[in-house]
Amino acid sequence: MSDVMQTILNHKSVRSFSADPLSEKQVQELVTAAQSASTSSFLQAYSIIGVSDPLVKKELSTYAGSQNYVVKNGHFFVFCADFYRHKEMAQNLRADISESIQGTEALLIGTIDASLAAQNLAIAAESMGLGICYIGGLRNNLAGVSASLGIPAHVLPLFGIAVGYPETVHEKKPRLPFASVYHENRYNVDKGTLNAHLEEYDRTIQSYYVNRTENMRNTSWTQQTTDKLRVPRRTYMKDFITQKGWAQH
Repeated sequence: MSDVMQTILNHKSVRSFSADPLSEKQVQELVTAAQSASTSSFLQAYSIIGVSDPLVKKELSTYAGSQNYVVKNGHFFVFCADFYRHKEMAQNLRADISESIQGTEALLIGTIDASLAAQNLAIAAESMGLGICYIGGLRNNLAGVSASLGIPAHVLPLFGIAVGYPETVHEKKPRLPFASVYHENRYNVDKGTLNAHLEEYDRTIQSYYVNRTENMRNTSWTQQTTDKLRVPRRTYMKDFITQKGWAQH
């Protein structure tokens, strides 16, 4: 197995970092790795905001649910879908691209581009012996995030990644069975097969939590996931996205 494959398969989210900052060289290497990701039609419709200021990290942590690892880490990266630069360069060329960049397709392009870049950065960081944790909690308050980071229209903050030197690393969390995720030629809608896979996975996850928490937690994946989805979250999102100039049509 290649070193790259080993790094990918060994991924674990880290939620406890030392306060040692990443060097300028490390940050540059990570961002360069992110930029090497595929991008739709070479639009490069994303930006990365690096956050090293402790006060700004504290603000972002508050928006994300007061997660300490947003404050204490080596460096914090915020990934954004971004058509601001495209709007500016089109104006310089006296071209009107407003209909294109305000569409739902543009939102998808920017989101996908940013996500691909982020995963490149994550794998690069782990290959360097660093730990990472994605922070989707920034979407709890994107208005606050935008204000803290000076984000203009046509730029949409999506998530953060905390990167740093791990202090605590937990056992790798098991994923869904291969056959539950991979479908050959056609989507498998057989409910019997699906339920068998889910029952198998529930047993695996329950065993994982029991071992990790010394019998303090015994939760199935189907139960915790269903509970999380019972109540809609971040219902302001559609209006905010529209106000920022996205998904107008």
